[in-house]
Amino acid sequence: MTHNPIRPWRNIARRKSRQIMVGKVAVGGDAPISVQTMTNTLTTDIKATIEQIQRCAVAGADIVRVSAPDRESALALREICRESPVPIVADIHFHYKRAIEAAEAGAACLRINPGNIGSAERVREVIKAAKDYGCSIRIGVNAGSLESHLLEKYGEPCPDAMVESGLDHIKILQDNDFHNFKISVKASDVFMAAAAYQQLADATDAPIHLGITEAGGLQSGTVKSAIGLGNLLWSGIGDTIRVSLSADPVEEVKVGFEILKSLGLRHRGITIISCPSCARQGFDVIKTVSELENRLAHITTSLSLSIIGCVVNGPGEALMTDIGFTGGGAGSGMVYLAGKQSHKLGNDAMIEHIVEQVERKAAELEAAAAEAEAAANTA
Repeated sequence: MTHNPIRPWRNIARRKSRQIMVGKVAVGGDAPISVQTMTNTLTTDIKATIEQIQRCAVAGADIVRVSAPDRESALALREICRESPVPIVADIHFHYKRAIEAAEAGAACLRINPGNIGSAERVREVIKAAKDYGCSIRIGVNAGSLESHLLEKYGEPCPDAMVESGLDHIKILQDNDFHNFKISVKASDVFMAAAAYQQLADATDAPIHLGITEAGGLQSGTVKSAIGLGNLLWSGIGDTIRVSLSADPVEEVKVGFEILKSLGLRHRGITIISCPSCARQGFDVIKTVSELENRLAHITTSLSLSIIGCVVNGPGEALMTDIGFTGGGAGSGMVYLAGKQSHKLGNDAMIEHIVEQVERKAAELEAAAAEAEAAANTA
């Protein structure tokens, strides 16, 4: 919200990490926590992949990962990277040549498991390509694909094994004088992932990529990711996130931003505060909120909106939002602006009026921000 002060009890002290660049996006340090997703099209279907990346970028994605499982996919990255509005991470698992081809094609980052791409010489070749073409690297440790010697040592996937794997991979890069990397230790089990990330955060200053891997479908995966990522973000851990859902990648971006917005770590678009509705409601809250979410999806400026069905909690909630509407019965309700009671409005005109108010407020804030930026540039 724009008119309320930041309260000390809402502040999250983020872990201090090194900052790297993934193309034009800063990751780590004091940079905003970036939101990532991954395409699920065939990479060789260049047109479909580019279209999906563009949709994700419109939804707010800062970085998009694209799989490069074969030579044809790695080569397709040249056109994909050229057309993408956001930096592309090439997902490489085993063949070191795919990493080199992806770097040459313009990938901003290579997602690799250094322990799986072969000899020390091959690792050095990948690192050389990353240096030559200005790529960063993400060390991607996953509970489902740990090295056999670690599984033998620990008996099963566990946080200790994951962190040891990650630190071993960090050493490989650092021994080759490469420091432009971030790291993840993902698991589908929330407890395992959280414990691994907590240990990792204490063991390195590298930027950390958060994720609960293979979280599930849209509803179940959202809940699981919110619990796992929210717990870590609340404790200050995490520099970039990806919500892994069996759903449209755009939904991953939306959920990622909602998690960050709920913790005050990113501010983008409309935050709607609404009641679940009951017999006291003076209008159809559920239908209204659904329509407003669709009508206001184009707004990227951070604003808060309260839609409350009755006067039990409505006025109090409206005091803490930029714009609000509280049902009052008899076919009308009260509009609140900047936390103050403004005017009565009939329910039948509510949606159009709220959309108009939100768009007007967003335009005012955008103009003020542009003016401030221009003044700063000329100072």
